[in-house]
Amino acid sequence: MYENNIKNIGDAQNGDKQALEDLINDNSGLIYSIVKRFKDRGYELEDLYQIAVIGFIKSIKRFDTSFDVKLSTYAVPYILGEIKRFIRDDGLVKVSRSMKELGIRIKEVQKQELQKTGRDLRVEEIAKKLGVSAEEVAAAMDAFLPVESIYQSSYTNEEGAINIIDTLSTQVDESNTITNRLSIRALIDELEEKEKELIVLRYYQGKTQMQVAEILGITQVQVSRIEKRILSSMRMKLVT
Repeated sequence: MYENNIKNIGDAQNGDKQALEDLINDNSGLIYSIVKRFKDRGYELEDLYQIAVIGFIKSIKRFDTSFDVKLSTYAVPYILGEIKRFIRDDGLVKVSRSMKELGIRIKEVQKQELQKTGRDLRVEEIAKKLGVSAEEVAAAMDAFLPVESIYQSSYTNEEGAINIIDTLSTQVDESNTITNRLSIRALIDELEEKEKELIVLRYYQGKTQMQVAEILGITQVQVSRIEKRILSSMRMKLVT
């Protein structure tokens, strides 16, 4: 269910409205299953569905067909994020009891696997062990993930906390250099394919370290380590 239709995805990304509509119809069940988690919030489900579709369309535009992940799994955080933004004025989005229970089960399975083999399970592996869909696992994991930002603390030195974005600073005309997309893209193009994919996922698609780890099939600790090394290298190249 919800298999990737590479042709439709590519056509939709190129502006084909019929291909986009087909993808929405093919994944309407997934979209509704997420929308239903927000029932009894004072909003019509049909209104929330339309908001969710916006999130789904965003995921299509940012989806890379070379990734070893289904569009449906990739789209879940975008759909959830769009709904949360829509109702955030009413306060924090409450996580349903069933979602909490699944989140607890996921954490337990991850803990057992880490103790047994020393590795993190991928979304599909967790889903298989728990007998649920990969989309449900992705949704539960997203619900408990903290919001990460390039302005959050990366590490601390003698002068205090250093934000992630600080690791790209040049000390000279920083704002112009950092926001100069051509310079950044040139540096990214020099990276190895896996490193390039990691940076694109983190800073162009807004993925958390946990989500990147799931996509790349490595641990969150490894993502953090690789990311810091890449950013440090990029910073050195920017200042020379």
